[in-house]
Amino acid sequence: MVKQKIVVIGNGMVGHHFLEQLANRPERELFDVLVFCAEPRPAYDRVHLSEYFGGRTADDLAMGKVEQYREWGYDLRLNDAAVSIDRENKIVTSASGASAAYDHLVLATGSYPFVPPIPGHKHDKCFVYRTIEDLDNIQAAAKDGKVGVVVGGGLLGLEAANALKQLGLEAHVVEFAPGLMSVQLDEGGSKLLREKIQALGVTVHTSTATELIEEVDGRRLRMNFKGDKSLDTDLIVFSAGIRPEDSLAKSAGIELGERGGIVVDNHCRTSDKNIYAIGECALFNNFIFGLVAPGYTMARTAVSLLCGEAAEFNGADMSTKLKLLGVEVGSIGDAHGRAEGSAAITFVDEQTGVYKRMITDREGKKLRGAVLVGDTGDYDTLLQYHLNDMDLPEHPEQLILPALDGAAPALGADALPDTATICSCHNVSKGDIVGAVQGGCCSLGEVKDCTKASTGCGGCAALLKNVVDTELAALGVEVNNDLCPHFPYTRQEIFHMVQVEEIKTFDELLHRHGTGKGCEICKPTAASIFASLWNEHIHNKPHVGLQDTNDTFMANMQKNGTYSVVPRIAGGEITPDKLIVLGQVAKKYDLYTKITGGQRIDLFGARLEELPEIWRELTDAGFETGHAYGKSLRTVKSCVGSTWCRFGVQDSVGMALTVENRYKGLRSPHKIKMAVSGCTRECAEAQSKDIGVIATENGWNLYVCGNGGMRPRHADLFATDLDDVTLIKYIDRVLMFYVRTADKLQRTSVWMENLEGGLDYLREVVIEDKLGICDELERQMGNVVGTYQCEWKTAINDPEMLKRFRQFVNTDEKDEKIVFVEERKQRRPATEEEIVKIAEPA
Repeated sequence: MVKQKIVVIGNGMVGHHFLEQLANRPERELFDVLVFCAEPRPAYDRVHLSEYFGGRTADDLAMGKVEQYREWGYDLRLNDAAVSIDRENKIVTSASGASAAYDHLVLATGSYPFVPPIPGHKHDKCFVYRTIEDLDNIQAAAKDGKVGVVVGGGLLGLEAANALKQLGLEAHVVEFAPGLMSVQLDEGGSKLLREKIQALGVTVHTSTATELIEEVDGRRLRMNFKGDKSLDTDLIVFSAGIRPEDSLAKSAGIELGERGGIVVDNHCRTSDKNIYAIGECALFNNFIFGLVAPGYTMARTAVSLLCGEAAEFNGADMSTKLKLLGVEVGSIGDAHGRAEGSAAITFVDEQTGVYKRMITDREGKKLRGAVLVGDTGDYDTLLQYHLNDMDLPEHPEQLILPALDGAAPALGADALPDTATICSCHNVSKGDIVGAVQGGCCSLGEVKDCTKASTGCGGCAALLKNVVDTELAALGVEVNNDLCPHFPYTRQEIFHMVQVEEIKTFDELLHRHGTGKGCEICKPTAASIFASLWNEHIHNKPHVGLQDTNDTFMANMQKNGTYSVVPRIAGGEITPDKLIVLGQVAKKYDLYTKITGGQRIDLFGARLEELPEIWRELTDAGFETGHAYGKSLRTVKSCVGSTWCRFGVQDSVGMALTVENRYKGLRSPHKIKMAVSGCTRECAEAQSKDIGVIATENGWNLYVCGNGGMRPRHADLFATDLDDVTLIKYIDRVLMFYVRTADKLQRTSVWMENLEGGLDYLREVVIEDKLGICDELERQMGNVVGTYQCEWKTAINDPEMLKRFRQFVNTDEKDEKIVFVEERKQRRPATEEEIVKIAEPA
């Protein structure tokens, strides 16, 4: 059999997808395949390129290895760009001089970054943001710099700004348009995104045109803007859009669009019937698709046609959901409401920084588009209404308004038609997922392996799980509660494995029981379990990379990028001398002070580099960390009790001190709050806490599993008239049973409600020792109590830990973009309008 020859030019994500799809076809044996790749490595994940600065390596981002291509039987030529196409003789020639004949040629040449022709843009400190080599060059230049500027406020530009920030640079974004992400967001969404990003320390300059880039002082660059303004920087990254890489096609005489791009029909064929073009180099209906999902669809179309099947590419949905510098952003369909007859429903919460806007038809029956900033929890539901042209509910505004009963409005999997697209990256429908489950896939991981759903951008992960769980339940199969794709276990199962096998590090846990590299779900969960069991410092080298932002800096980040300092004031009792110290520290560092509902004093507005010195002064005065940043015990509130109050029947302050000092180092699935009241008048509000203690004439009543917050719940009376020893014993057992068995981020109230048997069962476990584990629970708590350390006191005496507390990695200078104003004789973060006003010359 004479095989047909396929030559593929380009090995980016779309080119790789084409090859992967073809490799899985039985018709694969009909072809000899040769691939020319200009880069020195096989395809890698450009969607997550920014994670390269977060610690992921080129290998981590790789989508395929050389060995895999060899296994597929492909001839992969790395670092060898195709330089010419001889269409008449059907031969491709490469930079190395190699030539390859073809029957079918696939152009997957992608795009290149557009660099505005600004005088000075070719300076060696001007970069683009496209390849791993580009990132290496930016990283090298950042070592000697303090300031970095990104030209372009689109999706990729903001990713690049985040990368500069991760490199320790003062980051600026310069955008010609009036708003950020002007393609995907409307004016309101763009405005809020700007506010949020500026609060994270990135300065945004919109409606700003750069006219000249020049070198100053023989070292730095000066960007001269239209209107006599300028900005000095150490490096510039251009991310002002893309242009299709069509030069090879142009030189071969293949038809291009007026503004570039290889013209293709709905079979992804070019003007030469033997040549296909897929991905960002292809122009379909005069449109270049700049997302990976449409490119994948093109790749599948081309593979189907080569294999003799009918297939068409008829455009693609450009909806997208992502997280930019930690800010959730979603855009669906006609986000600007430009179609005739459009009507909008808008929800804005300036307190929490949430903007949601639905675009419907005039009658409010169909969803045409949506914009979400600050909270994309409704994205999956809205996207399904849009993609499947489903009728909106009678009151469509409920889809974006906060639910009064605390339940998020959602479109259940049952309501979706089988044709509903769940994963647009890999074109996986609900019917495909149902078919996979009915075909024997019994877990989320198996469905993902089978369908590839959620292995692209990952934006459909929640909806995919919903569909899989619903279908499994319909078949009578136990629903999978895996912690994440890397661990096929619940948190409780992982806790037991760590305990029984005495696992002390995440690498060891991953090696024994997990797969992949871990994620933002399993890493903090593992860190919490290690702390609950072994109680090592969270900044010890094996653990520090697992922590979330607040634990990483042992302080809560505030909206302007500063941090709060919260020393522990056990039971709300404090001496005058300590009060004076707090006042002195607050005055010295000009910190905003606030007495909290937990009876302690928060100090706001500390810069990152100030935290160690502030804590040095506080610990010298006898203060300890208050763990306001951690999922752990926060406060134990108390009234003055029998010592002062004529109604008090027990020493509530003394008991609050005992309780707080005992559990102050306990890490748990969620934060824990407690209170002790000296009598039934309940001045400490103990019945609204996870653990509440109320004095009686005969001892103490113990209440458990209450909380305030968005869904307040009164605590349940657990036991009455307890003596001091029994009270502590029961609290030990309840808390450690909770730590062992709760899900990630599950409050005690939800945990108990989910226990089969509820409060009665909890009493049987804790009081009657039904499971025979009470001695063990007490020993575990004893270990936590016996190994307590003030995390800040340890950190300020460890030079390695202190390296983390610098605003910029390459200088000790302060971040001058943090601006305060005075209000009621204290400083607070300046608003955006106030910052602009302060910056204006007098």
